[in-house]
Amino acid sequence: MENRAGIEYFKDAHKLALKEYNKCVSKGEIGYLPSLEGILKDTEIISQVDLGLIEIPMKKIIGTYTHLRSLSFAKNFMPLIETEFKDKWSALCIAHINEGIRDPIKVYEYLNWFYVIEGNKRVSVLKYFDAYSISAKVIRLIPKMDENNKDIKIYYEFLKFNKITKIYSIWFSKEGSFNELLNLLSRFDSKSPNFFDKYKYFEIYIYNTFSKIYKKFENNKLPLTTGDAFLEYAKIYGIPKELNEEKLSKRMPEFIKELEAICNSDDYKLSTTLIEPTQNKMISTLTSLVIPRKKLKVAFAYARTIENSGWTYAHELGRLHIEKVLKDQVITSYVENVPENLEAYKVFKNLVKDGNDIIFTTSPIYLNPTLKCALEFPNVKFFNCSEAHPYHHISNYYGRTYEARFLTGIIAGSMTKNNILGYVATSPTPEVISSINAFALGAKMVNPYALVKVAWTNEWNSRMKFTDAGNYLIKQGCDIICNRTLDVPHPVSTEFGVYSMLCSIDQNKGIPDKYLATPIWNWGIFYEKIIKNILNDTFKTIIDMFSTDTKLINFWWGIDTGVVDLFYSKEEVPVETQKLVNLMKKMIINNAYHPFTGPLYDKYGNLKIEEDETASYEQILSMDWFVENVDAEEYKI
Repeated sequence: MENRAGIEYFKDAHKLALKEYNKCVSKGEIGYLPSLEGILKDTEIISQVDLGLIEIPMKKIIGTYTHLRSLSFAKNFMPLIETEFKDKWSALCIAHINEGIRDPIKVYEYLNWFYVIEGNKRVSVLKYFDAYSISAKVIRLIPKMDENNKDIKIYYEFLKFNKITKIYSIWFSKEGSFNELLNLLSRFDSKSPNFFDKYKYFEIYIYNTFSKIYKKFENNKLPLTTGDAFLEYAKIYGIPKELNEEKLSKRMPEFIKELEAICNSDDYKLSTTLIEPTQNKMISTLTSLVIPRKKLKVAFAYARTIENSGWTYAHELGRLHIEKVLKDQVITSYVENVPENLEAYKVFKNLVKDGNDIIFTTSPIYLNPTLKCALEFPNVKFFNCSEAHPYHHISNYYGRTYEARFLTGIIAGSMTKNNILGYVATSPTPEVISSINAFALGAKMVNPYALVKVAWTNEWNSRMKFTDAGNYLIKQGCDIICNRTLDVPHPVSTEFGVYSMLCSIDQNKGIPDKYLATPIWNWGIFYEKIIKNILNDTFKTIIDMFSTDTKLINFWWGIDTGVVDLFYSKEEVPVETQKLVNLMKKMIINNAYHPFTGPLYDKYGNLKIEEDETASYEQILSMDWFVENVDAEEYKI
């Protein structure tokens, strides 16, 4: 009876093998198992490491070692041949049902995939019964590092991750992801029982639960690994101590829309010019006759106080502007000192509960908690002040700061006495890097000997760290510094919320002696245009960021819109320099000149922008290199 049952299982497995084989062949693919012999044909293996006896995930076993053995199985590891296999496979099947397969297999591990040396039929039987893992003697094959091979580079990141966590089931398609997850796990506080370490607990109870729900909803539609999807989830929600399947199932449909937006990054539009509000007068008139228009409730989330932060104050001026311009059409509110971490989500959720229709979160640090809240409340319009990204549930807004930085670079380059300029920067994001490069190019335009030294604060809004970085640059001999914290109040602070400027330095006293120039923000212009379009019912037709069949819109407005502008001291900046700055500003506004006009070389001499070409917006928004006259690697707070 048992043998007959085993034969029936084999027949079913054989049918699955033929089905898989034929499916692969119809797609022009090979229907057999991959063989490691063939894969390693032109690969240099620099080391073999005996990892000993390890429990490995069945899903990571994808092939066999020899080509000859691979012909016995379809790609799904089900048996293709019937001769010798039938009886042995059937007997193993019954043994598994009665006692469980206990003998370990032997495998090679290569690029975090396993290839069977001994035990192919055991793997086949366990895959048929959808077993989770099997005990295996593992020999790791480590390929030579190849900077041009992304998979090998990711594998070297995996080796570090695996050494610490002993996790094999996770894989990423992007470089840096293993390090990101490792950083998140370093802060992970699990509810692990004593016999589990936190990494094993995470894999079994958190990651595997996510994987099950994700695959149920995603259905192999996206070109992402499950690891890729989980990392995006963890960035928004953090890694939970427990993962509730019911709650996760409710979140998953909206979350997958965000993953689709990431995968289809070409399907979002960058708005670089003002959107003028339009109005359907007939509809507006009829609406006002029948039902009084509801006031739009608009909330602003600030990271710091209005009194202590120039950045917050600049956005507060924008809020006051729309109150003045839109008067009875809107009700605005703000909240200060919002936590600069995922706890900000609770604040944003309360703003939703207060009935706000639009919520502006005014710092890049709020991107993930904003997205978390927007996923939960898709009918509220969320805007985050940060660089452009393709998000389904929120729009980003920022200014082309590099245009104004280019002009301040012209001032610095023309006024420096020792050709060493300083730049206090937050962290090396594309927006910051493009601003540094534009500043350096502006300085080089008028002074080919100008060098720009950068000091990183790794904090976007700390006056103390900005001051410390500025002092460091003074010691390095910089006689003009960009983003030097103001030591005494300046009229531009009251008018535009600026707390740091381009300053010349008194070398004897080591303090700023003249305040020369600074980019300024007119957020009121942006807020007015966007809210007017929403009030006039045209925002949905122009943007419709909540629709599944239209492009997402992110706003990146420049000097030509008035959102970004330049202040400079007419008393301290030489008149001839003022003329040049005004001329270049007009040329940028009229699109007659672009700060990133080639030829442009990076600091290693590589040509990045061809002669007579200009950098595209996409190139600027992904900029990760420095121009020739920037020294950006020496100092970090």
